[in-house]
Amino acid sequence: MTAPAGRRSGRRVLSWLLALALLGVIGFVVLRDIGGQEPEPAALTVVTGVIGSEKEAFFADERVRDAFRAHGLELRIDPAGSRQIATTVRLEGYDFAFPSSSPAADKLLAQHPTPRTYAPFSSPMAVATFGPIVELLTQAGVVAPGSTTFDVHRYLELAAAGTRWDQLPGNTTFPARKDVLLSTTAPCQSNSAAMYLGIASYVANADGVVTDRTVAAQVTPTVQPLFRDQGYLPPTTEVLFEDYLSAGMGRVPMAVVYEAQYLAEALSPDPVLPADARLLYPSPTIFSRHTLVPLTPAGDRVGELLTSDPQLATLAAQHGFRPTDPRAFAAAFRDRGLPEPPALVNVVEPPSFDTLEGMLALLGCTP
Repeated sequence: MTAPAGRRSGRRVLSWLLALALLGVIGFVVLRDIGGQEPEPAALTVVTGVIGSEKEAFFADERVRDAFRAHGLELRIDPAGSRQIATTVRLEGYDFAFPSSSPAADKLLAQHPTPRTYAPFSSPMAVATFGPIVELLTQAGVVAPGSTTFDVHRYLELAAAGTRWDQLPGNTTFPARKDVLLSTTAPCQSNSAAMYLGIASYVANADGVVTDRTVAAQVTPTVQPLFRDQGYLPPTTEVLFEDYLSAGMGRVPMAVVYEAQYLAEALSPDPVLPADARLLYPSPTIFSRHTLVPLTPAGDRVGELLTSDPQLATLAAQHGFRPTDPRAFAAAFRDRGLPEPPALVNVVEPPSFDTLEGMLALLGCTP
């Protein structure tokens, strides 16, 4: 063998050794990554929304947050009154707005046009009260014997006459010297009070939805005492319902709430409803349709998931809401061994946002 041939052979051996060493390093790195480290989780997309305050407990539920995380979304939520969401809340920076009624959503839609909105669940307006009060209301003709129907026509007759509780015939259980009035929230701030205004104005308008400001001006003097004569009005339905739970019959004998608030408590693993708590349904009543208005593609994804994800529908039902799929609502009560709430028949639509605003202005509200 000549000297140059020997050097070439030596370089080939060195090249093979270097190649083997490189393969060894690569193999070590691959084996380390496979066996020693968890893969990096996918980054979550932060989505911000402003919602009606009555949905705050739903969005704070870790099961709900985990359901959105499974789809790559991390929600950041701010609560606000639905009327404020539609009128005064600055929506720059939010991905979606989720007020508690379709009129407020329509107002938002006019200002922020979008191809579609989402109404994943709803809740009728209801009356949270107590067993002794139901007996008195039955004797007074407001509640039909053995039913859960609260006759708004008969109630408005008692209210218009300025009837006090201690003036009801045979009343020995709640002889309070105060007017027979439903407790509500402040209509200038709260959607539930605005929905109650829609119900009362419908009855005051001879069973017709108030459709313009002329009629609104005619019926408002009839319904105004229903709010004015209560005195102090809490700003949100959450505060009113807490008063009902904590202060009891003496302070809040009957309160206008969302059905979902009462049902969520009844479905809770540790409910704090009073032993004689009862739920009545105004006749007529209004369904509060919680309507999500997307402001960005990420907000649209939230609306789509709330509408289509079965787990989120189940969780909404467990929070007392009526999802678009009635099976989830029925299952929530069946699983807890509770009777399913009744299907409601005498349901009317609320006035349009602008008509409601006209009535609220006559009640002294400003935007």
